[in-house]
Amino acid sequence: MNTKFDFDELIDRHTPGDIKYQPVSGREDVIPMWIADMDFRAPAEVLKALRETAEHGVFGYNETDEVYDEALTSWYLKRQGWEINPEHILKMPGVMFAIAQAIRALTQPGDAILICQPVYHPFERIVRDNDRTLVVSELVLSGGRYEVDFEDVEKRIADSGVKMLLFCSPHNPVGRVWDREELLKIAEICLKHDVWLVSDEIHSDFIYPGKAHIPMASLSEEIAERCITALAPSKTFNIAGLQAANIVIKNTSARKKIYCAYLATGYSELNNMAIAAARAAYLYGEEWLDALLPYLAENISYVRDFSGETKGRIKLIEPEGTYLLWLDCRELGLKGPELEDFFLKKAGVRLNNGAIFGKGGEGFMRMNIATQGSVVRKALNRIGKALER
Repeated sequence: MNTKFDFDELIDRHTPGDIKYQPVSGREDVIPMWIADMDFRAPAEVLKALRETAEHGVFGYNETDEVYDEALTSWYLKRQGWEINPEHILKMPGVMFAIAQAIRALTQPGDAILICQPVYHPFERIVRDNDRTLVVSELVLSGGRYEVDFEDVEKRIADSGVKMLLFCSPHNPVGRVWDREELLKIAEICLKHDVWLVSDEIHSDFIYPGKAHIPMASLSEEIAERCITALAPSKTFNIAGLQAANIVIKNTSARKKIYCAYLATGYSELNNMAIAAARAAYLYGEEWLDALLPYLAENISYVRDFSGETKGRIKLIEPEGTYLLWLDCRELGLKGPELEDFFLKKAGVRLNNGAIFGKGGEGFMRMNIATQGSVVRKALNRIGKALER
């Protein structure tokens, strides 16, 4: 156990409205390892900032300040080597909210938008819900590792007249941390065909040894002009419910259009709790995160060892980033609801059915290991017993 940060502490989340811990299938004892939030308390400095804001007692309209911008830009410069101009940042309540504004501002109803599945399932929904045409290029699983089929991506862009590509980096759910060459290929295809590139980098602080996250917009000035980067402290510091995101847009015209779309929703500034939490997280949360990453890596090792014990029935797709594990369960011979029911009803563990992530997701399950190690071990023990039965 880390002597300063007790990530082993079990925290009761059975509170009204907690989405992750809602009873399911009539069972109160299900272990929830599905929705992407963590079971750890946010950093102490974040909690202190929230208490001080609450104790002040006045909850008027707030906006971010120079301290917020300096904390944010310093974080990404230090940890990812990316120098962000504060003038290029729009603050919004969430990444998917921001992506919706980019879609509305930079494309027209009926325009084609490409995603690479399996991928975070709201990508598909946000395209369809905004009356755009969904185009899908499937990721390729080769040697236990997912890759982008660049020829297929370019062909579909050209054939369908794609106007925008939604890209997940690091990738949820398959856990890839894309290398520079891969990012350049995607960006060059978008530049060649005048396609807007929206890069969802919300998981970019969860990178494991041997890999490094490269921000798409940091590749070149030309790429930055065509790129909208979505960032947030929500996953990193477990403050998703406070709703704060930072959207980096170098292109002045695109930024103005997206800002106008943002205002058209009736929203204008973040709530003051979100601002206080995000500011404190970026200012003081680094030590906490640096202690958390090896803890998550140990949880992954439990799953890796368990996967080996199943003799191929459940295979771990080795993660390079994120705290979401992609499990290949095709050898179980179960599909759709049957596979989900095996984990939920027979093992008492709630995971995400891979089928919801689109093409290529059938037969896979997504597991969130951002919880106490004892919980991970308990869940694996349950799954093991279900396999024996």
